[in-house]
Amino acid sequence: MPNSTRNRASTGNSAKNSEKKTTVTPSPERRRELLSTAAEVFAAQGYNATTVRRIADEAGMLAGSLYYHFDSKESMVDEILSTFLNELWAGYDEVLGAGLGPRDTVEALVTESFREIDRHRAAVAIYQKESKHLSTQPRFRYLTESQGRFERAWLGALERGVAEGVFRADLDIRLAYRFLRDTVWVAASWYRPGGRHSPEEIARQYLSMVLDGITPREEQTRRDRTQRET
Repeated sequence: MPNSTRNRASTGNSAKNSEKKTTVTPSPERRRELLSTAAEVFAAQGYNATTVRRIADEAGMLAGSLYYHFDSKESMVDEILSTFLNELWAGYDEVLGAGLGPRDTVEALVTESFREIDRHRAAVAIYQKESKHLSTQPRFRYLTESQGRFERAWLGALERGVAEGVFRADLDIRLAYRFLRDTVWVAASWYRPGGRHSPEEIARQYLSMVLDGITPREEQTRRDRTQRET
């Protein structure tokens, strides 16, 4: 083959290869958009009832095109949940490592939880509905591990509060933990980002209602007096 012909063939092949790479390599922004769409569908319909075709329809693309970005709906829900939990634990670890007192720790954990609901409302809804089922699969074993860490973090703060007299001596630690956990995370079912109240404001309102019920009267009187003086 003459050199000029060989060069033209080589150039043509390179163009085709370049075009192919452009087609199958999604941009990070497009990937995030697709995951956001998938999260909303999973949250609304449930994981088992959701098909790749339905996600593609919501994203305005063909089902086959979605496979250029993700190999399965399992991959999508995995990335949605792992991203949410990684961000949640980055915030929780910062709180737990800050050397705060037990009440301040609980307040900070609640506030961080509402912030995560604001950032990942659909992922929280998926986690609540699907984690028990998904965690039976090896790929999602991290869901069980995260739940154990979550429980230890909250129970540790509550136990420390009772030991230091910040929370009531007769407090049932596990019951209080379940109440705090469930009443915080159920907000994902009604909260909408960009609404009337910020996540921090919702956390303040929530804490003012909940913590007074587990704080000894003497401790609450002292805190009220301190706040008035400042």
